[in-house]
Amino acid sequence: MQSASIRVLCVDDHPAMREGIAAYIRNAEDMELVAEAVNGREAIEQYRIFQPDVTLMDLRLPDISGVEAMLAIRREFGYARIIMLTTFDGDADIRRALEAGAQSYLLKTMPRLELLETIRKVHVGKRHVPLEVAAQLAQHLGQVLLTRREVEVLEKIADGNRNIDIAAMLFISEETVKGHIKHIMEKLGANDRTEAVAIGVRRGIIRL
Repeated sequence: MQSASIRVLCVDDHPAMREGIAAYIRNAEDMELVAEAVNGREAIEQYRIFQPDVTLMDLRLPDISGVEAMLAIRREFGYARIIMLTTFDGDADIRRALEAGAQSYLLKTMPRLELLETIRKVHVGKRHVPLEVAAQLAQHLGQVLLTRREVEVLEKIADGNRNIDIAAMLFISEETVKGHIKHIMEKLGANDRTEAVAIGVRRGIIRL
């Protein structure tokens, strides 16, 4: 492999996905797969060892999230160029990754050639957001985001807790919980608690 090759680190806990990406990289004359990782902590270690040109990072990993791993890498290596490669297309997931410093956010359903072209763009310092990802962001543009406390309340609802239980867990009054739930419903456009949870999961605001 020639020295000018783009050196790539692939982080994904699914063997089939890693094998597929490895095949794509091997078939690209200007790229080299230098390392693989199956979780976030291993990704950080492999980055320290190999310091790749571009990292493909899965969003959901068995230990810490891809965003957490990326933030840890970028704290040590501010120049790190990282592409989020995931099946999750929720606007909250996309926003979280891009705000944390991802140069691109790609869906695993994308064509092989677009993946390779994105690696090349990111390698030279460009950011790339595909149309379908940008459309997801645009769909919720201007909407008021849930506060951290509202996200906590929604997570507790998703776990099946009653208002009185949520109040005890978060050390707030039951009336305050009801107020948070009212705001959550309004912001998400939900008719009930179940729908609020479903919307929260679909958009990547919470995880089950």
